[in-house]
Amino acid sequence: MAKAKFKPLSFTTTIRNPERIPAFLRCLASYEGQTLTKDVIQKVAKDIIKNKLYRPTGIGHSASLKDIWDDDERTYSDSELDQILRENPQNHKEAGFDKGWDSRFDTWFKITKELGFANYAMNEPIVITQTGHMLIDAYSETPCNDKKVQKVYLNAFMKYQTNNPLRKILNENAPLPLLLNVIKKLHDDPEENDAGIARHELPILICWTDNDAEAVYQYIKSIRKAVGYKCSDEYIYEKCLDILGSDNRNYLKMDKICHEAVDEYIRKMRMSGLLSLRGNGRFLDINKFESDAADYVMHHYTTYTKYTTIDAYIAYVGSIDTQILSTKEASSEEVDTAKQKKLKEYAEAFDKDYIFNELRIACSRGRTESKDAVLRFIPAPTRMEFLTSIAMVQNFTGLDVKPNYPVDDEGLPTSTAAGGYSDIECFDADYDTYCEVTLMCGRADQVNNEVIPISRHLQDAIRERRKESFAVLVAPTIHVDTIEACDWQKFKNKVDIIPYNVEEFIKSISEKEKASGLLHKVAI
Repeated sequence: MAKAKFKPLSFTTTIRNPERIPAFLRCLASYEGQTLTKDVIQKVAKDIIKNKLYRPTGIGHSASLKDIWDDDERTYSDSELDQILRENPQNHKEAGFDKGWDSRFDTWFKITKELGFANYAMNEPIVITQTGHMLIDAYSETPCNDKKVQKVYLNAFMKYQTNNPLRKILNENAPLPLLLNVIKKLHDDPEENDAGIARHELPILICWTDNDAEAVYQYIKSIRKAVGYKCSDEYIYEKCLDILGSDNRNYLKMDKICHEAVDEYIRKMRMSGLLSLRGNGRFLDINKFESDAADYVMHHYTTYTKYTTIDAYIAYVGSIDTQILSTKEASSEEVDTAKQKKLKEYAEAFDKDYIFNELRIACSRGRTESKDAVLRFIPAPTRMEFLTSIAMVQNFTGLDVKPNYPVDDEGLPTSTAAGGYSDIECFDADYDTYCEVTLMCGRADQVNNEVIPISRHLQDAIRERRKESFAVLVAPTIHVDTIEACDWQKFKNKVDIIPYNVEEFIKSISEKEKASGLLHKVAI
């Protein structure tokens, strides 16, 4: 058995996007209570492929299978799924699982165990924990209850331990409380700035071997005294190797420690809702809108019980601390001020084409990744609402743009708009315009989850606020039935819902002088 070593903190990137974790978990939950066998793993794998959460490479070699994958309205038959599993043997091996699809299963769900959402082992019953069920339930609401999702992730990360029994690692700390405590110490030091911890300093946290926030704080101070805020990757890399007590440069690669691990660390820590990005992504800081929750985490989870068995650890992480659900939040006035300030800042700092291109990237559903220092850390559905709001501000003078997504103290969106409201409300002298944006392209998603609720909200707006009101629906592509559903709502309920694919939307707002011009599409 390999001896445990000091290693950089590394979260699996198999399920990088947070919205994918509950989708995978929901497939596993269908078999809750059943004994995990090869047969059950095959069934779970087929469900995951059927739901198009994982694409085996061999699908691209078959025109018929690829066509089904690319069509949001079509699904694989059971015989086609059998064919896919048979023709795509997985050259993969995980400890405790046979090579092949068994090990691929463990790769998919390992992160759900570490975050306390599920527990499983070969020939043992599949368990979905309390927080696992909360995550699935929040994800299944229409629209998704992003605030509850964020609280579930906060509960997981505030309890997460680097040396949990699922990992062979000597580092012993609680990453989120450690980060919060180090940032607080930097804030309390009058010799330091008030922006938090610099991005290039995060590898120190990633490699730190114990839970001593004071030692980390002093170490970062020593680096700042030596080189200030400008230092090379090589400098930080050598510091990290020294912390880890290793010179294994083949395994501990500089690019992974200084870039890949940092990006994933920021993504995971920000899923808690407690961190803000400042200085165009150069600093990570405590989100002042969630200071009450951050204080609670530091007070209750800086010291912790070490769990030596997998079952005990998952039971601990997988139970909800109800206090974290009721921590005080910022006032609506503070939120609105930060939101409008950031919208104006982005609208002035970036040209229209840059925002349009980022909007296209968000709509690519992962096929293209943003390189922007800040935008790339915002999940695509949330980023799409943010970018659409910026585009409306940039292209229509005199338009009052009020997005409904929640934000951190920097005004950056933390999740998509809650249900019951339009994603973005826009007002000018002529019309009230209600914008709904979605990455979903299937018929049921667009018609049932978008057009029908939009119609209901629009009817209320016309009755209660202003007769001159209409809505636009923006998606990567628009299903033909969505167009018919919008026409039916016009006939039945006398409401105007104009569906736009992203290219139609970009062209239309580029050529129209007022938002009311969106009532009529520009041909492309």
